[in-house]
Amino acid sequence: MAKTGKERSAKTAAKRIEYDEKELRHRCRLGTRNILEEVMAWNEDTEQASVIEGCLRYVHSLGPEGVRKALKARHEIVISENVAREFHNQSLAELKRDPGDEIVSPD
Repeated sequence: MAKTGKERSAKTAAKRIEYDEKELRHRCRLGTRNILEEVMAWNEDTEQASVIEGCLRYVHSLGPEGVRKALKARHEIVISENVAREFHNQSLAELKRDPGDEIVSPD
């Protein structure tokens, strides 16, 4: 005899408790969603959760150093000499224009 919807739901809930399953929610922007969809297409997988779990397992397999390298900031901020020089010159000009609070030493 087939199980009712309630019976199936109860069995699923019991499995979730047994395996300590937790639901994770994550918001992401369009670029990240596009990457996920592309990885899903490459793997011919329609389930986002299974693709994300697979990616997590792979990243974990890299070990601590590999994870640091893989998750390192994607952009490095480099200030060129020209920009630093211009900033310095404008800062000096602003200090000449308005030196700010004057410090008067007691005699």
